[in-house]
Amino acid sequence: MDGLKKPIWSPPRKRIDESNMARFLAFVNERHGTDFSDYDALYAWSVTDISAFWEAVWQFCGIIASRPYDRVVDDPQRMPGARWFEGARLNFAENLLRYRDEKTALIFKGEEGPTLRLSYAEMTGRVADLAQALSKAGVVAGDRVAGFMPNLPETVIAMLAAVSLGAIWSSCSPDFGLRGVLERFGQIEPKVLFTADGYRYRGKSYDCLERARQIAEAIPAIERVVVVPYLQPSLRIAEIPQAVLYQAFTTEQAPALSFAQMPAEHPLYIMYSSGTTGPPKCMVQGAAGILVNHLKEHILHTDLKRGDTIFYFTTCGWMMWNWLVSSLATGATVVLYDGDPFYPQPGALWHLAQEEQITVFGTSARYLTALEQSGVRPGRDFDLGSLRTLLSTGSPLAPEGFEFVHRQIKADLQLASISGGTDLNGCFALGNPLAPVYAGELQCRGLGMRVEVFDETGRSVKGATGELVCTAAFPSMPLHFWNDPDGSKYRKAYFERFPGVWAHGDWCRLTDSGGLIIFGRSDTTLNPGGVRIGTAELYRLVETFPEIDDSLAVGQRWQGDERVILFVRLAAGKTLSDELRQRIKTAIRDNLTPRHVPAKIIAVADIPYTINMKKVELAVRNVIHGEPVKNRDALANPEALELYRDLEELKC
Repeated sequence: MDGLKKPIWSPPRKRIDESNMARFLAFVNERHGTDFSDYDALYAWSVTDISAFWEAVWQFCGIIASRPYDRVVDDPQRMPGARWFEGARLNFAENLLRYRDEKTALIFKGEEGPTLRLSYAEMTGRVADLAQALSKAGVVAGDRVAGFMPNLPETVIAMLAAVSLGAIWSSCSPDFGLRGVLERFGQIEPKVLFTADGYRYRGKSYDCLERARQIAEAIPAIERVVVVPYLQPSLRIAEIPQAVLYQAFTTEQAPALSFAQMPAEHPLYIMYSSGTTGPPKCMVQGAAGILVNHLKEHILHTDLKRGDTIFYFTTCGWMMWNWLVSSLATGATVVLYDGDPFYPQPGALWHLAQEEQITVFGTSARYLTALEQSGVRPGRDFDLGSLRTLLSTGSPLAPEGFEFVHRQIKADLQLASISGGTDLNGCFALGNPLAPVYAGELQCRGLGMRVEVFDETGRSVKGATGELVCTAAFPSMPLHFWNDPDGSKYRKAYFERFPGVWAHGDWCRLTDSGGLIIFGRSDTTLNPGGVRIGTAELYRLVETFPEIDDSLAVGQRWQGDERVILFVRLAAGKTLSDELRQRIKTAIRDNLTPRHVPAKIIAVADIPYTINMKKVELAVRNVIHGEPVKNRDALANPEALELYRDLEELKC
């Protein structure tokens, strides 16, 4: 039973008492006459008295608005379609730029070159200059401004400048292929495109100008291309239509920064689904909803304070970039990194953590697995005295990953595995500074998120595996999908299976400790003999074998049923012998169930991942069944898919 497990970490009393969550608990008790003493009671209230909870978050986090809302939410049981903070007028950028002093706001580090720093005062001034330039270029509220950018300070500044005017920001990282960019930006038709001349990865320089030219030529709506000379200080851009260098675009100094006051439901971001099974869905997200939910997650769940330095290893094509940037609203220092996390040496990010005294370090489960395999021991090799919290997302982190972090990074460390999605630009389950951490578990369901687990019939279950659902509305739900006038695409994406209930597509289980274990995507769940099996638990076991670097499992249609196929990428110098196959099968049978045992174990040279480092089981499943993969540009290594085509081993 879960209740018999011992925590891998428990918060010291002092840390609990000084946490923002403890202050919020006292704030709620004082304002509402309650006597909540722990997180469980606070959570239960947050998903029962939903209006009162989100009002308390608005007040506690100090949301800046020129006009207050008339009501928090009209009907939290209406999904989709609940209206949040009606009547309020505010600006997202104003909330992120509430501090204008000399404290460091942004630190940037690339693979090469010096570390760059911007104070809050300097950043605000640059945002003002760029906002003025965008306004003179004709950008008004509702226009789209897009970034085809590395993770640079100019990317943050461009986003803030655009949304200060009421424009809508959308971004792709420059490692997206041309088709992937056009399938995204081509749908939303931005008026202005920001691009860098190129980017560096693993010591090599990659050009962006040719793709920028092709993007500008393919999307007639683009009236201006603003080029940041990241690699080449002196740059020629004559071949790009409507192009101007960033410095020339912002030559005039703005007298002050003003903020367009927009309705709470005014669009802020357009985010995209992965696009591995078809054209990416364009999810439109509202300013107030994203702001309030992000601050809840930063201030309460991450315990972020002004004295903190927060880092997340991300690109501008992943929602964690948007999430990270929102932490500016707390006055913390935000660290940006662009490049390969293992270059110029495997401990590059930990050297950065040491140099900048990072207190909150965010990364992916995939990175932690690769770090362990690399032999780097951050706790031994670097001074991580400042580090307080490590965040992990992108895919489930195995219990062994938790143990590696506490053994080889830092023992006295809160490891918060977090999970949500681009769809909500936030989390359904995440960290809790008041509670212990159990290996393999996400600590808690997020405040205000009425998360349940449904079985096949739509019945809420405890202690059993099923679909992660949310049974009440939350502020950061998409307003709508772009070019979806009747809302049919939106309803199909989340509400088709259980009407009126958000079905997220994760296969999970609630634990006795109040946490959550995620077993993988429900649409990639294995289903031999009609028994559903999550892929994550299979990977956890298989990847403990020293001979195995990585793995991927799919279901193959076979003789009227489905059989499990396990693909493995072997460690250097290892071979897939019959003896190794048998050891893997025996371990799976003994530690999981006989139904997990793969019918075939096949060695491959590479495992395909999305650009955001998620395994793409669906694309591989399509390939082995001879079905098309509709958007290869969503993959970091699309060439890997060819390794799975027409395999003789799958024909018998």
